[in-house]
Amino acid sequence: MPNDKDSLGPTPTMSSPPDGIAGDLVRLIPSDLIFVMRFVGESQYRLQSHFQDFVRAELAAQGVTTETHPMIHLFIENHAILLRDFVFCGVSLSRQFRVDEIERLTGDTTSMIRVDIWDQLKSHIETAEKQFQSQASALPNLLSAFEKSGERMAGSKK
Repeated sequence: MPNDKDSLGPTPTMSSPPDGIAGDLVRLIPSDLIFVMRFVGESQYRLQSHFQDFVRAELAAQGVTTETHPMIHLFIENHAILLRDFVFCGVSLSRQFRVDEIERLTGDTTSMIRVDIWDQLKSHIETAEKQFQSQASALPNLLSAFEKSGERMAGSKK
């Protein structure tokens, strides 16, 4: 999403070190971090299977079967996944826990959860930055479609 910084011109390679931004995010944990439930494994499979059977039956009631539409299984599977994710996301979002509640429940009086989160944030930020940097040399060509017509980026061939 564009913001005011997008129009300010070039910025330094890294606006702040990964540990700095990770620290900023950890300071926001009390207001911005929530823990939600996540259904995994057999629960996902069972609900998806339920919705596949449901969609298949509803389509059959409308005269749409694998005999009339040989590729319908792709439609059924895709919609079953969408319905499964809708259900699980809805349930998960209705059961949110703040970090202080989790710390109280786990007896984490030393805020080790926050330290672990900081470590993981820092590591993932560094990985994301390295991944982006490894692909940065290809960006000018990919972004050429966004240039003003008639203008080329400095250093590119005309």
